[in-house]
This record gives sequence, structure tokens and C-alpha cells, in this order.
Amino acid sequence: MFVTRFCASHFRNIGECDISFCPGVNLLIGENAQGKTNVLEGIYFYARGKSFRGASDSEMTAFGQEGFETSLSFTTKDRPEVLSYRYENGSRRRERNGVYLPRLAESLGIFRAVLFYPDHLQIIKGAPEKRREFLNVAVSGQDPAYLKYYMKYAKILDNRNAILKTASKGGYFDMTELEAWSEQLASAAAEIYVRRKQYLRGFAPLAAEILNDLSGKKEQLTYSYESDVTADTVREAEEQYRHLLTENLKRECLVGCTQYGVHRDDLDVRIDGKSARDYASQGQQRSVILAMKLAEGEYSRVLSGDPPVFLFDDVLSELDEERRAYVLRYTREQQLILTACDKHYPSGSFEEIRVSGGTYVSSCR
Repeated sequence: MFVTRFCASHFRNIGECDISFCPGVNLLIGENAQGKTNVLEGIYFYARGKSFRGASDSEMTAFGQEGFETSLSFTTKDRPEVLSYRYENGSRRRERNGVYLPRLAESLGIFRAVLFYPDHLQIIKGAPEKRREFLNVAVSGQDPAYLKYYMKYAKILDNRNAILKTASKGGYFDMTELEAWSEQLASAAAEIYVRRKQYLRGFAPLAAEILNDLSGKKEQLTYSYESDVTADTVREAEEQYRHLLTENLKRECLVGCTQYGVHRDDLDVRIDGKSARDYASQGQQRSVILAMKLAEGEYSRVLSGDPPVFLFDDVLSELDEERRAYVLRYTREQQLILTACDKHYPSGSFEEIRVSGGTYVSSCR
């Protein structure tokens, strides 16, 4: 899989752009705040369905405009594809090869990409929600059904928490309704739990192997999934969640929120048996994230038979020459779209896209 073209109108600081990309390494190069990351945001939007910066559609619209349009042309192992998106005055329209897609879920899983940008260091040193977010993005990229279950879970959790909050304040609530939400929550949680565990079984050995290579065979990376349940099947997980939610209902009514479920799980990341969050240096943490992102891409290739596109935002500048060379060597058979400032100009063979003030000049023809 590789991107051939990205077009945008009134997106961020981009007035109009039509950027061509080539297979291999593509380098968006220019000074800060010129629009390099905006292109990665626009491309990755089609993999995740939303901005990786957490921006709303209105926030991605250029100042003074009523909306924006983008389109992405790419080639898979099977055929060329074109995805497009238009936002105007609160309305949205998604299309695949000119055919309208009424639901977001229908547009996901078609284009696959792996993103690495500086904030991803929080996956290691940040709160558990950052590690859950990593899993949610990685798993949903390979399993579109996962997103359906996760969105369902979030809605059920909101409804259940609303009742528990009322109960904690001494207000009236319907116990039958609360029990019904508990049943639904247990069912959705089990699907998410099992899919996360299945993903980690394939992903973890790849990430460990990559970090071992990066460290010169000196560091061993391990993961363990921390959860309230210990199950191997959806049925077992659902039974365990149902038991937890039933047996601890009085306690949850007192605290006013759901205390058990996949929204509280965590991923324990360790280097040589020690917590990466507590003991790893910043350089080690960066190497772990790099290994995780390369493994995410490799596992995507293994599952689909077609490698994803790598999108790396200002990453090479933070790596030493050895790790920089490793990234370029590891991704040599895939497409890599990078951003960099002139002062961090990497060496190697690549296609150059000069960026200045929201304009783009590509060497790819």
C-alpha cells in the first residue's frame, strides 16, 4: 500500500494543494509552522477517521472559510483507491471511489497507516489512558468490528455511570435498568478484552525483536495486559465481567461510577523486567515507542498481506545516526512519509517535498 496523491482545499493553513508521492521515502521538508504536519494529519485522517491532534472539523477548517475538502489517492495490493471527505457548515460527506459512504465505520480499514509523532512518548511515560488509546487505534486498524464494540461500550458506560451518579447522590434510579446496562456492558467489554489480548499475542514478539535489534541485542522488551479479568474466550470474559459488576454494585452506587471494565485496563511495558515507565531513560522510552510503531506496521502487513504507510512526524531528528539508519532500512520495502526541518536533513535516497507557508513542491513525478 502506498499513497500517490493528497489534495486539500481550505484545510488548516492550506489554501489549495495537490501533492504527489512516490513509493519509498518521501520527505516533507521546511521550517516549523509551514504545514508539514498538516499533510500527515490530512492523510492519517483516512486511517483513523479523525484528527490525531484531537481537532474538530471546524478547527481544521482554514480561518474565514466555511469548510474544507481533502482527498487521498493510494494503491493497495489489489487496486487503486480514492477516498474523499468534505465538511461544510456542519455537514459531512465521505466517498470511496465516488460512492457515498453514509457511516464513518464504512470508511475505516480501507487505508491503513502507522503514525509516530512526538506526543507518542506519552504511551510509555503517561497515564494508562495513553496506552489504552494505542491499543484502540492499533486493534481497530486491523479489526473494523473492534471500533463498533468500543463505540457501543462507551455509550453503555455513559448511561450506566449516569445512573450510578444519581444513586451516589441519593436520587431515585431503576435497579432493573441498571442491571440491564450491566449486562450490556459485560458483553461489550468481553469483545474488546479478547480482541486486545489477541492483538498483543501477535504484536508483542515483533516489538520485542525490533527493540532487541535496535539495542544491539542488549535489551529485552516484554508486555503484560493488566485487567480485572483473566479469560481466554469471549464467553469466559463476559461471565467474569458480569460477576464483577453484580457483586460490586453497592460499592459502585456509593462512588458513583463504574469501577470495572476495559476502560480501566492498562498495558505494563517492561525492559529487562523493569517498568519502562518508571526506570527507562528518555532514549530508551523513545526506542520502545519506535519499536512499537515499527511492530504495529509489520503486524498489519502480516495480517493483511499488504504493508501500511508509515507517517513519521519529526522523528528522525530525535534519533541517533544508527537508529535513523535502522528505520530507513526496516521500512525500505514500504512507503515512509517523513517531516523534517532543514537543520535535521537526513541522508539517504528519498523524494523531496519542499514546504513553505502551506504550499508544496514535490520532486515526485
